[in-house]
Amino acid sequence: MHSPHDPHDPYVRVRGAREHNLKGVDVDIPRDVLAVFTGVSGSGKSSLAFGTIYAEAQRRYFESVAPYARRLIHQVGAPKVGEIAGLPPAVSLQQRRSAPSSRSSVGTVTTLSNSLRMLFSRAGEYPAGAERLDSDAFSPNTAAGACPECHGLGRVHHTSEELLVPDPSLSIREGAIAAWPGAWQGKNLRDILDALGHDVDRPWRELPAREREWILFTDEQPVVTVHPVRDADRIQRPYQGTYMSARRYVLKTFSDTRSASLRAKAERFLTSAPCAVCGGSRLRPEALAVTFGGRTVAELAALPLTDLAALPAGRSETARVLTEDLRSRIAPVVELGLGYLSLDRSTPTLSAGELQRLRLATQLRSGLFGVVYVLDEPSAGLHPADTEALLTVLDRLKAAGNSVFVVEHHLEVVRGADWLVDVGPGAGEHGGRVLYSGPPAELASVEESATAAFLFDESPGPARAVREPRGWLTVGPVTRHNLRAVTAEFPLGAFTAVTGVSGSGKSTLIGELTEELAGVDRLVRVDQKPIGRTPRSNLATYTGLFDVVRKVFAETEEARARGYGVGRFSFNVAGGRCETCQGEGFVSVELLFLPSTYAPCPDCGGARYHPGTLEVAYRGRNIAEVLDLTVEAAAEFFAGIPAAARSLGTLLDVGLGYLRIGQPATELSGGEAQRIKLASELQRGRRGHTLYLLDEPTTGLHPADVEVLMDRLHGLVDAGHTVVVVEHDMTVVAGADWVIDLGPGGGDRGGRIVASGPPERVARAEGSATAPFLARVIP
Repeated sequence: MHSPHDPHDPYVRVRGAREHNLKGVDVDIPRDVLAVFTGVSGSGKSSLAFGTIYAEAQRRYFESVAPYARRLIHQVGAPKVGEIAGLPPAVSLQQRRSAPSSRSSVGTVTTLSNSLRMLFSRAGEYPAGAERLDSDAFSPNTAAGACPECHGLGRVHHTSEELLVPDPSLSIREGAIAAWPGAWQGKNLRDILDALGHDVDRPWRELPAREREWILFTDEQPVVTVHPVRDADRIQRPYQGTYMSARRYVLKTFSDTRSASLRAKAERFLTSAPCAVCGGSRLRPEALAVTFGGRTVAELAALPLTDLAALPAGRSETARVLTEDLRSRIAPVVELGLGYLSLDRSTPTLSAGELQRLRLATQLRSGLFGVVYVLDEPSAGLHPADTEALLTVLDRLKAAGNSVFVVEHHLEVVRGADWLVDVGPGAGEHGGRVLYSGPPAELASVEESATAAFLFDESPGPARAVREPRGWLTVGPVTRHNLRAVTAEFPLGAFTAVTGVSGSGKSTLIGELTEELAGVDRLVRVDQKPIGRTPRSNLATYTGLFDVVRKVFAETEEARARGYGVGRFSFNVAGGRCETCQGEGFVSVELLFLPSTYAPCPDCGGARYHPGTLEVAYRGRNIAEVLDLTVEAAAEFFAGIPAAARSLGTLLDVGLGYLRIGQPATELSGGEAQRIKLASELQRGRRGHTLYLLDEPTTGLHPADVEVLMDRLHGLVDAGHTVVVVEHDMTVVAGADWVIDLGPGGGDRGGRIVASGPPERVARAEGSATAPFLARVIP
């Protein structure tokens, strides 16, 4: 018998875990196994796997790092847990993406680009008399390699007077230069032009051509003293203003901003074309003069990885060693079903699941052992045909002497586990307990488990009567990415599932469904992007429920007596919020060599509001206490207020009753964000026929939650709307009215419609990767 602190203890022993909704959890998980954490969405699986086990492993690692170095690393802080014994070092592979950069690519994420550049540097065929180049010279992301014209981006962006000034009848003061920003910044630029002596009240077309050219395109940045027009109610002092031309502003915004909306606005005023100097290859001519096997480094980087793996070894021993190294690094990426990607494919165009699998492939090559790998739904975005390959990869990580802890909903991955940790029984405050920890087979005896009901029942679901379409929506011919002159027909008033292996062209095809198409009155895309990027954005603000709640409080007798309006009950507005924490509810405490810690605000205790605001109560609760209610409790609390009841009812309908209505957007998963968006749509009044597009709506959802979501989506179709989903879950596909299957493979091997029709017909289609898996679940 091993003691809890025995270095040879074969278990990771967690005691008293209280992170998020965990209720003092105690659990023992064996090492050197594939352990899967299951449970309904919001039950606490991720809080246990990532928020507790991985967070504690990371904290212990940072304890060993020099204090000065520790300050340079983002630290998550200590988890709320009594003790964890037997915990090895941990590596986390989560489904999160950093700020997108057009310079980040498949090659940089996997470090395969380094191997390819080294091959060209050491074994490339150089022109006669050419000097041998360092590997950096083959990278578009270094000064040594980037094309000097496009700075290694491959495209150049231009603008014109017609784009920058769409309506020349307006004056500058009236907003002729549409590319300029709005609000104060735009006014500032107009005031600077006025101070420089330009006529800002004359119609644009009447200004001299030379003057128009300078205003729009100059690279000069003159500084001038601006005397603002004085308003009667406020005094504005003179200030030094720096001029920036419209072209300079647009290009700077486009290249520097991290805001997707600002970047999209800037893009409207630009035309883009491949760089004439490098032909879009992004590299200097010296690098492009070097070849290997008759191809340049840019040509090889554009090949699908399956083709790149077939690269001939070359004549020299150096070439043979380097090509073998490249092939061995490509192999795990292809094994994970990503062979259709090319090295130059930019990271922002990848799905979260693709990114995570690329990182997983890189870990396979690392040769680490004795490590706990903690993975977040590695099956996300995977076609059933690729799931077996994923299990093989996870088994190889385990066989190398590692422990693999996976948060997962995919039943095939759950069945492939050595050990299950089932968390539940419900979500939020109804979860947070470990219902079972042990071998998968014994979960069948746990009555409370929502997972057991699906894991051991493999019988097909009930047959659904296929709806008759009331019209057809024709898309195409589409030639984009790997789609080549593809024409697809989508039935109106029906539920359509678009299927196919990763990279077959599904998302590209449904991206062509727009409001411009005949037959589409209104189009709604429901994606898994966050509903907000700061804690100030939450469930209540996004759905409009917060407006109703604030109005309810403003109409109380106490609020009227004090003269409090609706704004007083917002934690974002001065007067209503606590000024000490600016309505955040917490203050950051810098601890220098330790991670910064967040403490509840000393004045409001985390309530976020001014004491006077909190003195106003509605039915015995103040505004902070109401925001702390779960959707379920709030639905009961606001039952008599129709506007609130409608909003909360739709959130309950999509299975989000466990979320707190004031829960910050930053704490929500992609699946939760998607269902909140769907609920926001459902609560709106019906305005004619709507086409709903959902890209993998079941990602991050437990099978029990999938049933709830599908009921709502089929309800939309029954009400006369059209729903189109991209989906890998075969139970969802089997319940569709129409299936469009793309493939047969990914990348160049995909991009065509293999089969289309009712699920029964597609299940019998020859040459379809989806058909055999669909046939298993059709009643």
